[in-house]
Amino acid sequence: MRFAKITAALVAAGLALPALAAGPDAATLQKLVERMEKLEARNAELEKEVKTLKGESAEIAKGLDSPRLSQYEPELTVRLKGAEKDALEMKKSAKLADKLDGIKVGAALTSVAQHASGLPSGTADGGSQLNYRADVSVELPLKSIGDIEQKVFAHVRMGQGLGLNAALSRLGYFASAPNAVAFRASGANPDDSVAILGQAWYQAAIPLPFGGFKPYSREKLELTFGKMDIFGFFDQNTGAGDESKQFLNSVFVHNPLLDAGREIGVDANGFQPGFIASYVNSNNKAEPWRLSLGVFGAGDKGSNYQKSLSAPLTMLQAEKQLRLFGGLVGNYRAYVWTRSQVSELDGSTTGRHTGIGVSIDQRIGDGVNLFARYGNLVKGELPFNQALSIGGEINGAYWGRGADAIGIGGSWLKASSAYRAAGGSGDLDGDGVADFSFTPAGAEKVAEIYYRYRIAPQLEVTPDFQLITRGGANPDAASVKVLGLRANIAY
Repeated sequence: MRFAKITAALVAAGLALPALAAGPDAATLQKLVERMEKLEARNAELEKEVKTLKGESAEIAKGLDSPRLSQYEPELTVRLKGAEKDALEMKKSAKLADKLDGIKVGAALTSVAQHASGLPSGTADGGSQLNYRADVSVELPLKSIGDIEQKVFAHVRMGQGLGLNAALSRLGYFASAPNAVAFRASGANPDDSVAILGQAWYQAAIPLPFGGFKPYSREKLELTFGKMDIFGFFDQNTGAGDESKQFLNSVFVHNPLLDAGREIGVDANGFQPGFIASYVNSNNKAEPWRLSLGVFGAGDKGSNYQKSLSAPLTMLQAEKQLRLFGGLVGNYRAYVWTRSQVSELDGSTTGRHTGIGVSIDQRIGDGVNLFARYGNLVKGELPFNQALSIGGEINGAYWGRGADAIGIGGSWLKASSAYRAAGGSGDLDGDGVADFSFTPAGAEKVAEIYYRYRIAPQLEVTPDFQLITRGGANPDAASVKVLGLRANIAY
């Protein structure tokens, strides 16, 4: 025991080897010394590595404190900064996505080429015509006020070409717009393409009852005001309501009395200021109903913000959605309108006009959608006082083209007694002087058929054919045939 202690001391002092070189434990001591030397060498290496790690740690900390990225920085610093940058970009993208959430943007470019045959000889602006129209709309949700949801809608439109509309209008045709797409901004030269702000309105949706629990609310009050297209809120129809995709003649796009008869009194661009209050009841989610009251500026000055409320157009509409034919959706709308200080047929007197209308669209199969519209001017004088339009659209799934559709429609426009008594006339050359007159009788009739062919998800081409007989209720008028081709690019 004593010998072991002395040996350990000598080893620790580095003296054991020469002192005991000849002793019986020399080999063991040699091994111990070698292991000690290895441990000391390894300890030196560890000290160097720790020193190196401390230096690298200092460099990493220094690099992370700087927003700049250098090629001399440690790889770990570069990777950390790269990960941090990616995380910041993801946060920015997430914030942008949150801001854009709910925003709806739509854009469409529609061009129409038409050729008419059967017009009287010498008719100006007849024959073949070409036009285009471009529309961009944006719906922007605003931050809610409590449970009240808000949004703003804006619509910009531009275009060139009036198509055949000017020619048929001068001839006294009731269906004077065989091309409802045609648009040119008011007062613009035909060579100019001016963009106008067609619509700009605000809407608030208020859950009912006031102060109730919104998730349980099945009723709401919608308040809308601004500059608008009245047909976005009244006389809607899924079977015939979009001239860029469905029927081209305006007698099918809207109630002819309101549109072709100009009862709505819009400005030169087709829009007007207004206020709408709507009550929506969705207690039966499958079959909701709505009641809407609208007041609009109308007429030469009322529609363009000069004297908007001096002689307004007032409309009241009730609409109900029904599930018929095994649960297929149908929309049923009935409305009444009234407007004062409207020019009568004689051009020298004004009076109040009052009318009623019905708009129906109903699916009777997975790919068949029927529509019907009826209008009756119960008070006032127009060239025609009753209008009926019926038709439907058939989906191309029946012949292996699910994105295609064929539409067929017919319209009947009855001449009013006041118009028959006054007589009709037509201006062929557009000089403002009547070139012929006639005694109206019966009704003008319009038929239209189209085939919408899908080339790509955003591109459709539609051949279209229209037949107009007894134009302007003129019994001597020849039948006018209008052959057209429409191209529509929509996003």
